[in-house]
Amino acid sequence: MFKKILIANRGEIALRVIRAAREMGIATVAVHSTADADAMHVRMADESVCIGPPPSARSYLSVPAIISACEITGAEAIHPGYGFLSENASFVQIVEDHGLKFIGPSAAHIRIMGDKITAKDTMKKLGVPCVPGSEGGVPDMETARTVAAEIGYPVIIKATAGGGGRGMKLARTADELERAFQTARSEAKAAFGNDEVYIEKYLGKPRHIEVQVFGDGRGRAVHLGERDCSLQRRHQKVLEEAPGPAIDAETRARIGATCAKAVGDLGYEGAGTIEFLYENGEFYFIEMNTRLQVEHPVTEAIFGVDLVQEQIKVAAGLPMSFRQEDLVVNGHAIEVRINAEKLPNFAPCPGRITQYHAPGGLGVRMDSALYDGYRIPPHYDSLIAKLIVHAPDRKAALARLARSLSELIVDGVDTTVPLFRALLAEPDIQSGNYTIHWLEHWLETHLT
Repeated sequence: MFKKILIANRGEIALRVIRAAREMGIATVAVHSTADADAMHVRMADESVCIGPPPSARSYLSVPAIISACEITGAEAIHPGYGFLSENASFVQIVEDHGLKFIGPSAAHIRIMGDKITAKDTMKKLGVPCVPGSEGGVPDMETARTVAAEIGYPVIIKATAGGGGRGMKLARTADELERAFQTARSEAKAAFGNDEVYIEKYLGKPRHIEVQVFGDGRGRAVHLGERDCSLQRRHQKVLEEAPGPAIDAETRARIGATCAKAVGDLGYEGAGTIEFLYENGEFYFIEMNTRLQVEHPVTEAIFGVDLVQEQIKVAAGLPMSFRQEDLVVNGHAIEVRINAEKLPNFAPCPGRITQYHAPGGLGVRMDSALYDGYRIPPHYDSLIAKLIVHAPDRKAALARLARSLSELIVDGVDTTVPLFRALLAEPDIQSGNYTIHWLEHWLETHLT
């Protein structure tokens, strides 16, 4: 087992890894920018190293600085958290070249799943159902017209190297195709330095369902059920729950087994998430995230496992702690992502926290790096907390979430807490009757 690991991240996810490591008797090293000198993850780690000024490119994305921090402190392994360098295959290769262990999948698997076309082709070969679409990149308008006609409108054009909704455009008819195609290519080039796009059938009212998988890197893999992440704004998840309200036990077992077999056949190591659009009883693969997800706590809650500790164990060469038959769903869990943003426009709202009180009680978990007097810097993502509740069933989980939100105090900055209080009053949320388009439509009429 490792004696010391470095966490190449910040905020609540860095704290999450520090806590998991401490329970395992592993020392931790926090890295931070000058803007994060007083951050909670710096205070809680056994050691800390300043790796640069506030801009991420010169600190949290600085590979030389992170490798140097490992050498200075004697850290043997690096946990990337999510975001930043967590899915950067070149970083993984550099880590390994320096005799360090990356706590996550191989560089090869990150490369495969980081390219949307290669990922889709790989999953097809592994028996995972995919959205009808182009066989590869679409180089020009003539090809785009042919592909779209074969698939049938509406279609969606996506950047091969895309993510977060960038380089993604909808064409409902043939007349809209050229503008959508050219705009998607331009956005992709600006955001990712790669203007290659592909085309898929656009599903009208799907849910966003993702399956948590875990592999030991030697051909053994399991699934830990699914999460419903359909409540989204601009392709960014807002609320996640597990198990999904639209998925029954038989369907869960079927798609889970398909995903577990696929990652086992790949020889995949560590945590991963296979994401689908789900409509009319059918699953359509959209991407695989080769890292820990922001919403992993809801899976931990219903299965009673610690995914971060499991990542560390497998990276150290130990066998997985559980078998598929050990993983039985217990109750229901919901997570809401609380951002420092001002409604109704969701404008980032950095600033000083004048008062902070986290909710508590049975089945309540608050993942946050906030404290009284903490100043939220303007340089990073606006996510400041994740509130997770677990209860025997979905109705009880919703009630527990409402109660917990009523206890939560975050003064000094605006947050998205009022959004969740309003959503919980909606009949569709209470019944679980929503799709990936529901929240956008709701916002148009309720927060304008």
